[in-house]
Amino acid sequence: MLESQSLLDSNRPPMRDHADALSAPLFRPWMRTWLLAAGIYNLIWGAWVVLAPDALFGFVGMEPLTDTGRGIWQCLGMVIGVYGIGYLCASRDPIRHWPIVLVGFLGKIFGPIGFVWTASRGEIPWTFGATIPTNDLLWWIPFALILRATWKR
Repeated sequence: MLESQSLLDSNRPPMRDHADALSAPLFRPWMRTWLLAAGIYNLIWGAWVVLAPDALFGFVGMEPLTDTGRGIWQCLGMVIGVYGIGYLCASRDPIRHWPIVLVGFLGKIFGPIGFVWTASRGEIPWTFGATIPTNDLLWWIPFALILRATWKR
């Protein structure tokens, strides 16, 4: 009996533990491409905000921020750049690094919601929303599909 069991086991592929299954690269190349693009985009956008904080305001017809508002805007640029580093790291294995994708996805959902809330109260002009298509909406589908692939796994 022991010998026949041994023969059966030798024909069976070795069992993989849960950690092996989670680390298997089951992502598609497009996932890596989108996260690389998001990383580069966020690094460029963040650097632009830090180094030229008044540029966007002129583009959308607003007065540049002054005092602490300008500094806070530049800090936001730094945070956006840090997201870029996160996306670049996640691009190496999007399924394993799904929490980075999730945090980015949530930011890209809540950013436009915050904008609509603020603009609807008249606190910023609607023209400031010109950045939403490239900063947020563009990334919704690929990030959602990466998270979906993680969930299905």
